Amino acid sequence: MNTSGRAHIGRAGEDAAVAMLVEAGWVVLARNWRCRYGELDVIAVDGECLVVVEVKTRSGTLLGDPAEAVTRDKLSRMRRLTRMWLATQDEFFATIRFDVMAVQVDRSAAVQSIRHLRGVF
Repeated sequence: MNTSGRAHIGRAGEDAAVAMLVEAGWVVLARNWRCRYGELDVIAVDGECLVVVEVKTRSGTLLGDPAEAVTRDKLSRMRRLTRMWLATQDEFFATIRFDVMAVQVDRSAAVQSIRHLRGVF
């Protein structure tokens, strides 16, 4: 699959994940926040808790479950990037959680399933 096809699938998965969070009453503060060290997919508030969400989307099972793509290195990078994002904010968050949303889509990028893993670390 070419890069634009992967980007389309990734965007479809992320859009579906964000829609699910908003429908659940979450407030999305940022999407695709970037700095020179990397990117955070979704930064949101669930009640009084700041939640950083990594969205992984797959169009097949050849590479395994989408959540399996979130490695220890990725989680470590998320922590570091979250500290950087927090340094740019005026608001204080007493509780911070890291979630993963595993999205399965078909080849046309239609969402088949979304699994929300809360508090992965």
